[in-house]
Amino acid sequence: QVHLAESGGGWVQPGGSLRLSCVASGWPISQSAVAWYRQAPEKAREYIGITTDSGRTLDIPASVKGRFTISRDNAKNTVYLQMDSLTPEDTALYYCNLRQAGVIGTKGWHWGQGTQVTVSS
Repeated sequence: QVHLAESGGGWVQPGGSLRLSCVASGWPISQSAVAWYRQAPEKAREYIGITTDSGRTLDIPASVKGRFTISRDNAKNTVYLQMDSLTPEDTALYYCNLRQAGVIGTKGWHWGQGTQVTVSS
């Protein structure tokens, strides 16, 4: 059974940084793409990028490009989201989403419970 656990969220002042972690168990991330999403209250879920099984990072939207960086450590089965220059608009629940290689469609998609990030002064 695949399980994802996000951590690293919390409160930070505008301009600050946080690094979120997504630890996977039950499946190797080396055989997975892993995406990050966020959802603010009363807003739609927003996709904020993906790291492929080959280690490339793709699809960073303009809203976070240049401020957010996705990386992975296959030995630790962990994906990271480094967030810099945070603004109140980044306040949201952040989720990771593991996509098993070789599994067609969303059957191989797995979600964590999320970690809350709050940016305020």
